[in-house]
Amino acid sequence: QVQLVESGGGLVQPGGSLRLSCAASGIIFRLYTMGWYRQAPGKQRELVASITSGSNTNYEDSVKGRFTISRDNAKNTSYLQMNSLKPEDTAVYYCNARLGFNFWGQGTQVTVSS
Repeated sequence: QVQLVESGGGLVQPGGSLRLSCAASGIIFRLYTMGWYRQAPGKQRELVASITSGSNTNYEDSVKGRFTISRDNAKNTSYLQMNSLKPEDTAVYYCNARLGFNFWGQGTQVTVSS
């Protein structure tokens, strides 16, 4: 069965950094577009960043220059490096794998607060 397991969330002060990881199993990872989404309380889930099988990347405007998405096909893992974090980045972050259909992880909480 397909599993996407996120890790790396937590509490960080404004201006700090976190790196999220998404370990995938049960899929041919290298074929999938991997994405990171987030959902803040009372808001819709939104795409933060994505990376295609060919390593083309896309970012939501508010995170450009601060977040970097990457993938390691040998480890079946995608990453989201988050720098210069702001309180408005606080949300549950979800890993997504897409190849026509979607698979989701369980989410990891990121809280940016002093």
